[in-house]
Amino acid sequence: MTTPLHVGVFGGTFDPIHVGHLIVAGDVAEALDLDRVLFVPAGSPPHKQGDAVTPAPLRVAMVEAAIGDDPRFELSTLEVSRAGPSYTVDTLRQLAEVYGQGSLSLLIGSDQFRAFARWKDPETVVDLAQLAVVSRAGETVEPTDLVPEHRFRRVEVTRIDISSTQIRRKIQTGRSVRHMVPDPVLALIESNNLYRS
Repeated sequence: MTTPLHVGVFGGTFDPIHVGHLIVAGDVAEALDLDRVLFVPAGSPPHKQGDAVTPAPLRVAMVEAAIGDDPRFELSTLEVSRAGPSYTVDTLRQLAEVYGQGSLSLLIGSDQFRAFARWKDPETVVDLAQLAVVSRAGETVEPTDLVPEHRFRRVEVTRIDISSTQIRRKIQTGRSVRHMVPDPVLALIESNNLYRS
């Protein structure tokens, strides 16, 4: 018999994935004693319909390159393999089947948490996963009627002010993003001429 796993679910567009994502995942893995963190690149993010998003295979390749050989981290292609918009509730349903008796913790930022009531089927999300709300020092994030205390964990993480949008803008203007993304990710960005226009 295998021991049930405690799995962190870290979804995002990851366009591109950067060192801030990796530091957050590591901090949450330690704080919650996670057995692994699943990085789940979004297939078709419903909140970004109409926005230009790098094709899924390239975003998947960047995540795979970024997480490398860290034994705590794993890539999940559930969302990019599924047709239609990528709703978190659908992903968690699939993962609940995969991990059976294990437990899921969904990593979300404090800004996402504040908009959580507007997600698709938030009650089911809370039934399927504890919310691990990532916050920075001094930020106040509290449980709500929708997310009771026993399904809520606030996790303070290392403050790294890097965003994928900032990285894309720097590349567009010809500036270096070295050290903002792992070297294998930078190699993929350069070899595929990403974010240049």
